[in-house]
Amino acid sequence: MNVPFVSLRPMHDELRDKLDAAYNLVLDRSIYIQGKECELFENEFASYCGAKHCIGVATGLDAIYLILKAMGIGQGDEVIVPSNTFIATALAVSYCGATPVFVEPVIENFNIDVTKIEKAITDKTKAVIAVHLQGRPADMDSINAIAKMHNLKVIEDAAQAHGAKYKGKTVGTLSDAAAFSFYPGKNLGALGDAGCVVTNNDEIASKVRALGNYGSDYKYHHIYKGTNSRLDEIQAAFLRVKLPELDKWNIARRKIAARYINEITNSLIKLPVASDDTFEHIYHVFAVRCDKRDELEEYLKNNGIGTVKHYPVPMHLQGAYADLNIKEGELPIAEEISKTILSIPMYYGMSDEEISYVISTINSFR
Repeated sequence: MNVPFVSLRPMHDELRDKLDAAYNLVLDRSIYIQGKECELFENEFASYCGAKHCIGVATGLDAIYLILKAMGIGQGDEVIVPSNTFIATALAVSYCGATPVFVEPVIENFNIDVTKIEKAITDKTKAVIAVHLQGRPADMDSINAIAKMHNLKVIEDAAQAHGAKYKGKTVGTLSDAAAFSFYPGKNLGALGDAGCVVTNNDEIASKVRALGNYGSDYKYHHIYKGTNSRLDEIQAAFLRVKLPELDKWNIARRKIAARYINEITNSLIKLPVASDDTFEHIYHVFAVRCDKRDELEEYLKNNGIGTVKHYPVPMHLQGAYADLNIKEGELPIAEEISKTILSIPMYYGMSDEEISYVISTINSFR
């Protein structure tokens, strides 16, 4: 049996007629930027999150960058970032001219270790980016309490956490502003690059919208040195078709995860922490750890099972951040995760037989 790491076909096959209709609607209107579909999706996604504002942008990276710019963060400032995340989180900080300061995660859940945040705060620190990695919400109460004590802004990187909940609240509403990515493989994915900013702050919303539209508050009137980052009409139309299905897709992912957690019994495999009363994990990926990760990866590949390493080289050891002069061994938890992590198949539409095959194959690994 062959089980891909991910397949978008099951969800798209179910929605093909609606996706075709959405495309034709935009084509017939002949309005492709800043039209009705984007406006409607912004309203619908804001309502889904329980937020006041949603501003469509071009990518999740742009969403973080525009939030930081709207907050006035720039040259000479520092922003605390988890040491274990996709590099886009740190790149957004760098694009503003600020410096990312890496704080180690809790190895059992991969998210930032809140007990280590205060040690990283200096007089240059302006914000903390809390990443809800893999769809598991970060410890927002603790992060917000620390930020309040030190007068810092809090930003959620919710690029992998569409629909996840923390103490009953949907992520995206737990901070000053949140960034989402709609990259095609996300739980809520467009059919190309797309993203948005969600916030309850009127000033941040207004600035983000202007900054992403060439710094313009209305046509040919530019109040900021902005950029071009807008959610186009076709992607917005596709996202409107998909949004009503998101909870169903997340429930399916959680059911797959429950089977993995309950039925993978191989002592060589370290499983992620399951949801409890505090949070609702929506498993953008299902990542295990194994001290023999490379052997496990090859074994699963030989048995027709797709995998991905998220992420094989931590940010501080990437050439892009050589200028920070962080040596190997200085962030050992991020390094340990990068050496042992392996994501296994997780997507809406996996059959019971495919799930069982993944489980039995992993349990047979020696």
